[in-house]
Amino acid sequence: MQSILDDGKKRMEGAIGALEKDFGKLRTGRATTALVDGIIVDYYGTPTPIGQLSSVSVPDPKTITVQPWDKGAFGAVEKAIQNSGLGLNPVNDGKIIRIVIPALTEERRKELVKIAKKYSEDGKIAIRNIRRDMNDAFKKLEKDKDISEDDKKKGETDVQKMTDDFVKQCDSSLVEKEKEIIEI
Repeated sequence: MQSILDDGKKRMEGAIGALEKDFGKLRTGRATTALVDGIIVDYYGTPTPIGQLSSVSVPDPKTITVQPWDKGAFGAVEKAIQNSGLGLNPVNDGKIIRIVIPALTEERRKELVKIAKKYSEDGKIAIRNIRRDMNDAFKKLEKDKDISEDDKKKGETDVQKMTDDFVKQCDSSLVEKEKEIIEI
């Protein structure tokens, strides 16, 4: 029984981690390296993550700097950033690529809050699916006479408590992200 609970907890923590990663990709008014993490650069015909061919840093809250290690990659990195769909305009001075994060419009903020809510709901769905899997495992153990009905009920109660805790984490992460998006 404990192994089912441990495995479920690990999977729920993974769902929270995935939610946080999704939130990191959402563009707020603040610069963060997570914004460009998902950008893939066509580096001499090979799709390469931007972090594997350059150093990415945040010198101030409104700027991201990207410094490719290979001088020949500047154009490809700049093009990948422009085509990323993030609405970012890189400025290449030959030594470093600067990305100034523009202020968000009210309409875009509302759109981002909707996207954040969807990510949060997806996280909760993943957590509830894990809960169902764990409860099914307990039912199977009871059916196979490996545990008693009381043990199954206790296990299901523990699973529900764990699920509630992780759903609360999703909600609090969403509230935090909404605050960050709306902040001007």
